[in-house]
Amino acid sequence: MAVKFFGQFLVEQGIVTRDALVEAIDLQDHKNLKLGAMAVEMGYITLADIERAHNAQMSKDMKLGDLLVEMGFLTLIQLNDVITRQKNTHLYIGEALVQVGALTSENLQKHLADFKADQAQYVSDGIDLPVKIANSNIWEMTADLTYKMITRVLDLQFRAGKCATVDVLAPNFMMAAMDFSGDVEARYLISVSEELQQSVARAILREGSVAGESAEVLEDTVMEFVNVVCGNVAAKASQMGVIMNINPPVTIHPPATGMPVPEGHTALCFPIHIGDGDKMELILLIKN
Repeated sequence: MAVKFFGQFLVEQGIVTRDALVEAIDLQDHKNLKLGAMAVEMGYITLADIERAHNAQMSKDMKLGDLLVEMGFLTLIQLNDVITRQKNTHLYIGEALVQVGALTSENLQKHLADFKADQAQYVSDGIDLPVKIANSNIWEMTADLTYKMITRVLDLQFRAGKCATVDVLAPNFMMAAMDFSGDVEARYLISVSEELQQSVARAILREGSVAGESAEVLEDTVMEFVNVVCGNVAAKASQMGVIMNINPPVTIHPPATGMPVPEGHTALCFPIHIGDGDKMELILLIKN
């Protein structure tokens, strides 16, 4: 038992084949245009407009559509047109599997119900900290902004697992960390698998392939993502009346046995489930 996506669940249950799932995902990719791509297709903006808005998103906690309106690339009426078109044409994976003939419409709802029952214990609908901790609103905001930046900056779909306290930080391919000081003292860490490191690099470098990049460059992209998130966290905290100074990010290569949580700290672990073999965690080491 573990966190799964619906398609993965159906394959593991023997309900659909992996080839059928790949075909359905390809159909989804063709049908489900992102907001920027949809706006371009509708003739409202250009690719250059999207590039400028994406750059602005690095330092501003706003959805792409709202940012395009603020920057004058879209009117509010045009944005609503694009969102309506997206909703009317969106194809869910279950519907895609029906369209490629891997499922029947009659069985889809039953399989969805079985999937939701299987996953109920793993997936969180919100950000709930498992322990009472000082400045809990700051740490909830930090997790929320991390999730937003994974979607907006890395363009990755994910499912957030339930936050838990841990005594040992689980091993992974690498971690990137940044320290907070000021009104709160904590260390922010993003832990990624090798596959996820490459996904982060492709998004940060805006390249279709990073096969030729050095290990140093790949690690730098994860640190840059942490830098972007923590910069936004510090800005948001300031609006909440909390001073959070940030230090330059560093990389960590944890041993195979994991890393014990330092004495006098509480470690909050937020699992971020992205796909088969792709492991990401947000960890907050908060000084008590």
